[in-house]
This record gives sequence, structure tokens and C-alpha cells, in this order.
Amino acid sequence: MPAPMASPDGSRPATAADVDAICASLPETERTTSWGDAPTWKVPAGPKAKGFLLHRPPHKNATDPTTGEPYDDLLVITTPTEVEKRALVDDPATPFFTIDHFNGYSAVLVQRSRLGELTVDELREIITEAWATKAPKRLVADYFGAGER
Repeated sequence: MPAPMASPDGSRPATAADVDAICASLPETERTTSWGDAPTWKVPAGPKAKGFLLHRPPHKNATDPTTGEPYDDLLVITTPTEVEKRALVDDPATPFFTIDHFNGYSAVLVQRSRLGELTVDELREIITEAWATKAPKRLVADYFGAGER
């Protein structure tokens, strides 16, 4: 399978619908549930699947600083390392953040309502990196064309 290419409309603002579309377009993914009934995208499909994107339910450890209410529209997206996590969180041009609960865990949080601050291509890149972090190495190599000459 060739490496992903930018879509013709990849520069438009991302939407919540793009999250599932991007996840579903990646090889051997499945939408299932974890942590009770939280929708979760995993790879590879089946019993050995690992989550790379979670629709996080509201919880008191992730609250809106203005209202004090728990966020009700959070996504948790895996990052390859803490370095990439910090780069996303520390960049004021992105809507990503973290909370104490995720200290030491390579993942960022983003509100679905703020996805429009990213382009579809930016969101695709971040989700694809999350997928590649959890996918089997052979699947990643095949997807990015490492075996092609």
C-alpha cells in the first residue's frame, strides 16, 4: 500500500467527522470500546488490538478552566514519544493540551469542538502517527512503502 497522500480538500478545517473517517481509512483498524463504553480506535483489528485514539468520557480530572465543568468532548490521541507530545502541547498554534492524569503517558488531549483549528491534513498526520505508534511494524512498513524500491 502506498504512503498516504494529501487530499484535495486537506487544507479545509478539520471536523469531528474527519476523526472517524481518518481512523477508518488506516489499515487493519477497528472501532470498538474500552474503559467501559468509550469509543476507541484500535490496531490491528482483533484480540491483540492496541488503542491509538479514544473518545474520553467526562471526568473530574479534565475540567474546563473557565466553567469548572468536566469536558464532554475530549479525544485522547497517542503520540510516538513524550517529545512529540510536548511539541504539540507547547505549540500555541495547536488546540492540544494535557492534564496531570496523563503525566508520563505519551498522548495529547483535544476537544472535538476545537478540531477546526487544525486542517484535515494536520489532523490526518497526527492520527496516522498515533496509528503507527501502536500498529505492528510490518503493517507500518507496508503502509509507508518501506519495502518498495
